[in-house]
Amino acid sequence: MAFVQGGGGDFSMGDEDGGLEQSNAAEKALHQLEMRYTALKDSLAPHKVWRWAGTGVCFLIYAVRVYYIQGWYIVTYALGIYYLNLMIAFLSPLVDPSEQSELPTSEQDAAEFKPFVRRLPEFKCWHSVTRGLFFAFAATFFSVFNIPVFWPILVLYFFALLIMTLRRQIEHMMKHKYVPFSFGKPQFKGKPDS
Repeated sequence: MAFVQGGGGDFSMGDEDGGLEQSNAAEKALHQLEMRYTALKDSLAPHKVWRWAGTGVCFLIYAVRVYYIQGWYIVTYALGIYYLNLMIAFLSPLVDPSEQSELPTSEQDAAEFKPFVRRLPEFKCWHSVTRGLFFAFAATFFSVFNIPVFWPILVLYFFALLIMTLRRQIEHMMKHKYVPFSFGKPQFKGKPDS
């Protein structure tokens, strides 16, 4: 097989006998859909408050649906566990301080400002939260996901997991002296222009 340039400037794989293979129409449509989705995500990136507000409204719609259909509690529990994992990734640093082998060699190195870099950035966190919500919402339309469970036990188990996980995360923050939030921290400004 050899690469051959088609009439539209596209490169496609050619057979040994010189015939060109046509691109699949479904692949082109999927590629265009992916490009539109990426453009939509890029246009939403600067609007943090509106993104989270829209996701909050969608979550309220999901909660009302689950309340009125009186089922799909296991889907909601799985969504809660997924959100807990996202929250831990959002609150964790990219490089775990306990695994960092470099120690400061001088006082100047120790005083160097190192910004907090998250393992899961805010935009990716929002995207994952919203995507998980839409999958959970879609799952409520299929009876195969309506597994009968005693929902108060799921609620208690979820809160037990939440408390244990947050306690471990807060201990890790205190041990390694990092704060994953920027509010309340001093902000340094450069010299005023003269």
